[in-house]
Amino acid sequence: MRFPLFVAAVSRRSGLAPEPAAIVARAVLQTVVERMTGSPPTDPTGYLPGELTDAVSPGGPADFLRRVGERAGVDEGTAAAGAAAVFATLRETVTVGEFQEMVARLPTTGGGSDPMVG
Repeated sequence: MRFPLFVAAVSRRSGLAPEPAAIVARAVLQTVVERMTGSPPTDPTGYLPGELTDAVSPGGPADFLRRVGERAGVDEGTAAAGAAAVFATLRETVTVGEFQEMVARLPTTGGGSDPMVG
């Protein structure tokens, strides 16, 4: 799936207009890449935009949404809606194995469920 089609799906799911949906989707995907463990961080799905970069240390779910909100310039509610839409779209776009590999590379957080893995 090409990124514009991915963004269109995120836009439909989140209720965001296409341009803000693209900004939030990029922020979510970049934050996911940052949270992936292993060396070096890679895109196991082959669907992430090329401009995403390697990065820093992982935090919990609240930190994830804070980072997304900061990157996208949106409030936490919009970040949460966008993140939910991105992960729902990823689940439809990649194979089960690819999604499980991506999730397996994310660090675990203490207690509670992580909204990133639903």
